[in-house]
Amino acid sequence: MEIALEEDQDIARIARTIKVVAMVGLSPNEARPSWGVARYLQARGIRVIPVNPGHAGHKILGETVHASLADIPDEAGVQMVDIFRRSDAVAGIVDEALAQLPDLTVIWTQLGVRDDRAAERARRAGKIVIQDRCPKIEFPRYP
Repeated sequence: MEIALEEDQDIARIARTIKVVAMVGLSPNEARPSWGVARYLQARGIRVIPVNPGHAGHKILGETVHASLADIPDEAGVQMVDIFRRSDAVAGIVDEALAQLPDLTVIWTQLGVRDDRAAERARRAGKIVIQDRCPKIEFPRYP
């Protein structure tokens, strides 16, 4: 019960303060959940930086797609990484985020996506970790 309350408090803080998100696995296909979540975040005034090696150099929702987190310039100020990949890809993404993003405060994995060992590494590095949840579902509770 206490863990759920603490996570809800973290989500409220994230919803109210995060301004720049790198979305790993963002699809250019408007029918994909990642596209809908990215569009929702943009509508809330959050900059969404797409990360998808298959579409690097193109644009999704007006933003240039990067092949990896390491390709995003530090001055972009990425505060949160939202992971739209399978659970077995999370560890590598978390490690890259921790190494490459100086302004990172949050690691978020989408519904059905989790890696408890990678989450623990991120928490030990002082990051907030939310797993198996969707900001498009969670953020409307916190205007």
